[in-house]
Amino acid sequence: MFSKITVHRVGNKINGESLTLSQQELQLDEDMTELLGNYFINAFKSEEQFQFYSDSYLVNNPVYSSVSEIFEDKAKFQWESENIAKHLYEAAENPRVQAGELFVVYFEGEVFESADGKSEKTDSIGIFKTEKREGFLKINPQDESFEIERDFGISLSKIDKAALIYNSEKESGYVLSVIDNNKNGDIYYWFEDFLKVKQRDNEYFHTQETLSVYKDFITQKLPEEFEVSKADQADFLNKSINFFKEKEEFKYDDFVKEVLVDDSVIESFSNFKSDYENDMQVSISEDFPINNQAVKKQQRHFKSIIKLDKNFHIYIHGDRDKLETGQDDKGKYYRLYFEEEK
Repeated sequence: MFSKITVHRVGNKINGESLTLSQQELQLDEDMTELLGNYFINAFKSEEQFQFYSDSYLVNNPVYSSVSEIFEDKAKFQWESENIAKHLYEAAENPRVQAGELFVVYFEGEVFESADGKSEKTDSIGIFKTEKREGFLKINPQDESFEIERDFGISLSKIDKAALIYNSEKESGYVLSVIDNNKNGDIYYWFEDFLKVKQRDNEYFHTQETLSVYKDFITQKLPEEFEVSKADQADFLNKSINFFKEKEEFKYDDFVKEVLVDDSVIESFSNFKSDYENDMQVSISEDFPINNQAVKKQQRHFKSIIKLDKNFHIYIHGDRDKLETGQDDKGKYYRLYFEEEK
């Protein structure tokens, strides 16, 4: 649970809103500490990890510099929280960025999953911003009846923006979990302009990127170079996601031989992957442990659906051989073979 917490009000300077800095930490009772602690920590559900970076030296990244000072000396917590709030205020360069409360929190001994898959305990610093206000009703006793009053406040169901920085791997930019549930027309404000973070090069990243580049290849490039039907594309997508679900390790050569099979298609995919890496300035490993959570997340985008005019959708989950296409006097058709109707 956290041992220190402070809150500042950060407006949008472009809209002429102010920055209001608290001069001291919040003092909370045990119930409120538990409530807020669960609210903050439960926001992080993904294994996706990030790290601070800088175009020059890491120390020139304002948030990295501030959290480093706090980790070295907790007595600097309040002072550095103000520096973090000032930096967030300056980072707003879009009038659509919403004002909100900025919580800076120091957690003692949170469980952290290290790069080698081991769980360890380490201190961490949380930075949370609340932006949206939701309406709610307050019902108060009034004589022999009740009075209903409408008010607005912060919902405890989902945080708008959050970052949790673990005191681990400082030299490479620490290990972070980052969330932005309210981009509000500005996708760069939290990740780039304020935190300046990039995704860590780990098994989650390689699993995610490999599936992403493969999906783009099957849906975009493959139909340009080869004569493939929608059913064939669906088959490729199904085989690929099944490969990732069934294997513990990804090996590039095994993948292309089992899923793509044809040498010409394999060569095309290899070139497409290289172009993707150059364009995105990333390097995707060809041999890595498969991260199951990344597979589950990417699987949502691997929907093998054939849309036929505005009349029918065919969902394909496997066995390409049970689907035939053709054309007669009435038009094009699909023929489906099955054993049981459910």
